[in-house]
Order: sequence, then structure tokens, then C-alpha cells
Amino acid sequence: MLVALGALGAALAAAVPARAETLRIACSALGQERTLCEQGAQAWAEETGHTVDLVAIPNSATERLGLYQQLLAAGAGDIDVLQIDVVWPGLLADHLVDLGPAMGEDAREHLPVLIENNTVDGRMVAMPWFIDAGLLYYRTDLLETHGVAVPETWAALTEAAEAIQAAERAAGAEDLWGYVWQGRAYEGLTCNALEWVASHGGGTVVAPNGTISIDTPEAAAALDRAAGWVGTISPPGVLNHAEEEARGLFQSGRAVFMRNWPYAWSLAQGEDSPVAGKVGVAPLPAGPEGQSAATLGGAHLAVSRYSENPDAAIELVRHLTGAAEQTRRAIEGSFNPSRPDLYSDPAILEATPFIADMAEVIDGLVARPSTVTADRYNQVSTAFFNGVHGVLSGQAEPSAAVSDMADRIRRIKRGGW
Repeated sequence: MLVALGALGAALAAAVPARAETLRIACSALGQERTLCEQGAQAWAEETGHTVDLVAIPNSATERLGLYQQLLAAGAGDIDVLQIDVVWPGLLADHLVDLGPAMGEDAREHLPVLIENNTVDGRMVAMPWFIDAGLLYYRTDLLETHGVAVPETWAALTEAAEAIQAAERAAGAEDLWGYVWQGRAYEGLTCNALEWVASHGGGTVVAPNGTISIDTPEAAAALDRAAGWVGTISPPGVLNHAEEEARGLFQSGRAVFMRNWPYAWSLAQGEDSPVAGKVGVAPLPAGPEGQSAATLGGAHLAVSRYSENPDAAIELVRHLTGAAEQTRRAIEGSFNPSRPDLYSDPAILEATPFIADMAEVIDGLVARPSTVTADRYNQVSTAFFNGVHGVLSGQAEPSAAVSDMADRIRRIKRGGW
């Protein structure tokens, strides 16, 4: 009996770290994403004996970045592990731990383009967590009822949305809209507008060589088309919509088409979703020359240089970005893995069939100009989305707006990037 108790005590001692730490992670603001993060973090905490607390952060990416910059600039250790956007490594690199030496071979399991994105001046400052790309969601039942094919161009989408909206409203669905998206003046609008502009042949706002490329007829035409949606096939309130507002309308059955990220799939197919079983996913429509573009998005996990427990924080990042956790998140939340081998996982494909077609979307990915603009990216993006919002709200003409955007970005560039 004494031997058995002694063995039990040794086993318990081995399962508990010599010193239990309390880590603080900022990994999501709300909803399913926060729930999945909390579940993953708590599973690690139970395995290791550490404690993990989730930090409340803004839902808006722009506001979240501002909070991070304020805390990190002050050298505050309030957050150990930070969820960062794909465009933030260059902005925050000086305040983040180099994860390369600790992660070693683990980093090779992720898409090389993401590791490259997260490597700044030879330091790998974040680990990929999930990859995002803009997608077109549509109501399969409504398209079938009205004999409409999945639109492959923006012109076809506009026509299909107008036709189905008019027919359904005439039949009594007075609150149905044709197309919902993210029109609020924030980073999400940068993503939407970049897809419009790039698919019309208007470039990526700032070219990889640093040339400011937004002031073109193609860019103006793309914004003019989008402005025409507001109040016609898109509700006037779209100008204040972020991802969740758009999803709320679509999932409640009040929209035919929606632009959103992959996370919306599993929610739309949930047991409590009015549109479950009636949703399809396709690449975003193409512009006049047949070019489709989807903004590269996604999230990465980083460790603050000011963390009092960097070693434990690194191990938490290793767990959350590992194959098992990414598989769970893909199945339960349709978050696209950053590990290529998981795209052929049978369990993932069964839960999220559209992942099998993501190769086509990934081929059309367009990156925001964060690498070339470095720590000025936030200013550049703000100039862009504010200018776009002015066009969408009818306060500026498209050609004048793209010219003004170019002037603003030139002034930012003079400050150095």
C-alpha cells in the first residue's frame, strides 16, 4: 500500500510543473473563435498544471492593434501570448520573442509563405495558427429556385442578386437583401476593397517595389461598382457592417450572397442555423478580365518580449498551433489549417467539404501591402479604407478618391518605410 501511494505521488509530481505559472492570452474577442481558443488553452493548462486566463480585447482588428501597440510600447507584461493578424509581424516585431530557436522543425510543418511572412530581419516572431481567404457564400436553395448559376464575375453577381432579391421580395420576403459584406471603415474594408480593386486589375494599393498604385481607372471602376451596391442589393447599414453583422443577416436567411471568411461555414451549418444545409461556398467573383482575388488573412500567435513567463508561453503557442489542435479547430470551427498535410485529412474534409477546393482560392490570394510599408502599414490601410468608405457613402467620387488616397499615401511614405 505504501509502495502504491509512493508511486502515485511520484506520478502526480511528474505531471505538475516545478513551478505553475499563470499565463494571459489574447486570442479572440467573442463567439465561437473565443470558445475554441479557450478550450484549447484550457486543455493545455490541464496537461501542464499551469493556468491560462483569456484577456478581453476589442473585436475590431484596428482597435486591437492599437491596444497591442499601446501595451507593448510601454513594456507592459499584461499579455503573454498575442493573437496577431497576418499583416502585423512587421509592425510589432521589435516587441516579440524570436520563436525560431524554440520551434525548430515544428515551423517546417506550416505553409512556407506564412513562415516567411512571420520572419522579420531573420527572427520568426510568430507561429501560424490558421489561414484565411475571402470567400463567396450563397443560398443554394434560392439559386436553384430561380435558375441562377453561381456567379463567376462581379457583373454576374450584381445581376443575380438583383433578380433574386426582387423576386423574393415580390413573394413576401421584404427584408431580403442580395449581397452582404464588410463595409465599416476598418481593416475588414481594406480586405474587401483590395479584392474588388485587384480583381479589376487595379493592383494592390502599393506595389511590392514600393510604387503607389491605387490611382488608376481600374481601381476607380471597382469602387464605383461597389458603391452602386449600397442601398440596392446591399442594405444601407452595410456601411457599418463587420464580419459578424454580415454573417447575422446571411445566417438568419435575409441575404442571398455574402462575402466572409471560412469561419462562417460551420456556424451557417450549425443545428440552430435557419440556413443549415442551404449554403454553398465558391471563390469570389472575377473582374472584367476574368481575374479573381481573395485577400490573404489569418491569425498567428506571438509571445511578448515583456512576458514574465516566456518559456511557458512558447509551449502554449506550440500546443495551440500543433496538428491536433488545428485539426480540432478545422472540424469544429472551419478554421483553415496552416499545415498543408491537414488539407487531405478525412475527418476535416468530411466536416468542412469546401476545404478540398481551397487550392483554387489560395492560388488567387492577394496580400495586403504590409511587407513593403512595414511599420507604416496601419497608416496606409487607414488612408485606404477611409477613402473607400467615402466613395461607398457617396461623399466622394471614385476617381477623385483614388487620387486623394495616392496623395495621402505618398505623404506617409515620405515619413519612411
